[in-house]
Amino acid sequence: MSNLRRLGNSISVPIQPDEEGYIGRECPVDSCLGYFKITPGTGLKGPAPCHCPYCGHSGEQNTFFTQEQIEYAKSVAIRKLTDAIHQDFKSLEFDHKPRGAFGIGISMKVTSSGQQPIRYYREKNLETKVTCDKCTLCFAIYGVFGWCPDCGAHNSLQILSKNLELANKELSLAKSVETELADHLVGDALENVVSAFDGFGREICSQKAAEIHFQNMNGARRRVRETFGFDFAEELSVDSWVTICRIFQKRHLLSHKMGVIDDEYVQKANDPVAVVGRRIRITHEEISLAISLVETLGRRLFKGILMTENRARP
Repeated sequence: MSNLRRLGNSISVPIQPDEEGYIGRECPVDSCLGYFKITPGTGLKGPAPCHCPYCGHSGEQNTFFTQEQIEYAKSVAIRKLTDAIHQDFKSLEFDHKPRGAFGIGISMKVTSSGQQPIRYYREKNLETKVTCDKCTLCFAIYGVFGWCPDCGAHNSLQILSKNLELANKELSLAKSVETELADHLVGDALENVVSAFDGFGREICSQKAAEIHFQNMNGARRRVRETFGFDFAEELSVDSWVTICRIFQKRHLLSHKMGVIDDEYVQKANDPVAVVGRRIRITHEEISLAISLVETLGRRLFKGILMTENRARP
């Protein structure tokens, strides 16, 4: 049984990266089973636990193999085992011819019904590719937001920054085009700023099982204070807070009133030049200021909810 003996006590089955260099991972928690991918060689150096980007579960790396990878490895191991056994038995074949008038011949021949099939698989396509700002791990996930599988940092602040960068690019482009297109780009930049902050805020609040919307800034400020016990606008002056609330109210007019000022805006926005029935005016400088203020608010919200001591990741 030399072939079987050469296999030893264990069989190693390498899992190869896909064509983009990613290897699939699957959360072992039954209520999650989230699928994601990582790029080996990026991220933390040396052994480290793996974190599920979706539910935050942390465990040993070898507990995150996907079911497809496990079935593939099993089939390869069984193939190697059965091939070794077949080869060993094959080496025992003999054929003794009959001798003399009444000789009896005897032989043994090993046949096979075929090799054990290999259960090949393909890694899945995912929606968002991320490079962690903290540890440089390259990973891919469903959706947009998630925990880094290596260092466990949440990428929500990183995604917010990228969206604000896009809004800044729209503002830069608006300076080089005709007035009508420039106005559209500035308005779209405002939409992106508000949507980015709302999505960011909802996501990090949901990590603590809280549902808070951030399009109404005064309401969001009150809800965060009641739920988490801190003021995410504490770093802004009174004037800056009034300004960001007014800018968010302008976005509401763009989205729901075709940009036409109504009584609700006059009551809520504290805008000294607002006239009911007129179109709202949105300037390049206003949106640039909004981006800066949202960055400040985002950092404070992130720190207060996801990084404060005793508010550990689940």
